[in-house]
Amino acid sequence: MNMMKHNWNRREFLKTAGAATLGALAAGAPRRSHAADQAAIQPTADTVIVLWMAGGMAHTETFDPKRYVPFSKGMPASDMLSTFPRIDTAVDHIKFAQGLEKIAGVMDRGTLIRSYTAGDLGFILHTRHQYQWHTGYAPPQTVACPHLGAVIARTLGPKNPAVPAFIDIGQRFDVGEGEELKSFHTAGFLGSEFGPFLIADPADAVESVRPPEGMSPSRFENREKFYKALVAQTPTGQFGSEYQRESLLRSMDNAHRLLSSPAAQSFDLTLEPKASYDKYNTGRFGLGCLLARRLTEAGARFIEVTSEYIPFEYFDTHENGHTRMADLKKSIDGPIAQLVLDLEERGLLNRTLVVVASEFSRDALLEGKPDKPVKDQVDEPAKVDDEKFYGMHRHFTDAGSVLLFGGGVKRGHLHGATAEERPCKTIQDRVVIEDLHASIYRAVGISPRLSYDIEKRPFYVTRDGVGQPIMDLFA
Repeated sequence: MNMMKHNWNRREFLKTAGAATLGALAAGAPRRSHAADQAAIQPTADTVIVLWMAGGMAHTETFDPKRYVPFSKGMPASDMLSTFPRIDTAVDHIKFAQGLEKIAGVMDRGTLIRSYTAGDLGFILHTRHQYQWHTGYAPPQTVACPHLGAVIARTLGPKNPAVPAFIDIGQRFDVGEGEELKSFHTAGFLGSEFGPFLIADPADAVESVRPPEGMSPSRFENREKFYKALVAQTPTGQFGSEYQRESLLRSMDNAHRLLSSPAAQSFDLTLEPKASYDKYNTGRFGLGCLLARRLTEAGARFIEVTSEYIPFEYFDTHENGHTRMADLKKSIDGPIAQLVLDLEERGLLNRTLVVVASEFSRDALLEGKPDKPVKDQVDEPAKVDDEKFYGMHRHFTDAGSVLLFGGGVKRGHLHGATAEERPCKTIQDRVVIEDLHASIYRAVGISPRLSYDIEKRPFYVTRDGVGQPIMDLFA
């Protein structure tokens, strides 16, 4: 029954997302409106890096540890709060869960939010919550909502004209829920030129910025000219509106500019000194962090690096929660800390906002929120006789941790609190997505009330323009 309901929600999501995408293609040029407070916002960051822990990172197992209960055969499932002991960080009053020792060592450079709460979207589908996190709007919508990175790219433009303003690293789209993932990895109605430059595997990033192997430069040039002419001559409507067609052509020009620019070398990880490369080389996510650092140096505006969302893989821990989390920490701990240290060493951290986040958290027993439970998707026996049930398996949306480094945020700061006993929900300074987005936008100098007129009505960069930056986060 759960699977039937799950598929029904997915079909509805895809149907509506597809209609919105077609609507975006037919829409004319979005017109930017004036936000009264825009001029008063002084940016504290020039670049944003989102490190996306896709699949639901349990707060009690990472940045908000609770009472540690080791595994014992036959233990009551209700006893499980944290399956890792606490460790110290560089900040006396902030503790992490074991396995994050390197990030703990740089906690004095950043702010920890412990009170992020996800939206109430009914039956929990990861990509619906990921869509809301990345666009600020809960699906379905009647327009194709732009990704946070696309809004920043469109509003601020590129830092370096040769480097894509918005780069997304690490997510493949030929895996489970690939079509749902595609629905928010776009610029939506803003146009193709502001969409993400997609790099599925950072180790192969250089292949994205040079002609295919065996193709001569002249043949590549001729192919590009032919395709551009084909797009330009195609009747309006087949490639969308005139604006969308022109945006597609401009995106092709941008890509060609990168291929012939020295900035293309930033994508080549083989140019990184071995000692530095090895510090990041924990897998695809770690190399993605290295690529993000190199691209920040080259002048990228917005970069997202994902641990990758694949159903039942990585942070989507529906079983073996403890053992899988232990392995996941090995892949993220060193690279995240090294990224912070490298940016600091290069004098870039103060003007680069690094955001570590996930769509929601996890709990052993609760699905949804304590006061708004949804139907369970995972079986958890009352007594834990098998280690595969030891850990956090269900989707918990009433708390979650977000780490912020650089970009004008406070150093060694803690914002918000959660209950020490189950349910480990938010009890202080709740943070919702529109306010988190407003804070990110504020860091780069964008008003949360900025809107783009599309289909003769305003589309605000935070939901209905109500987002409020959390000033307590900023120094």
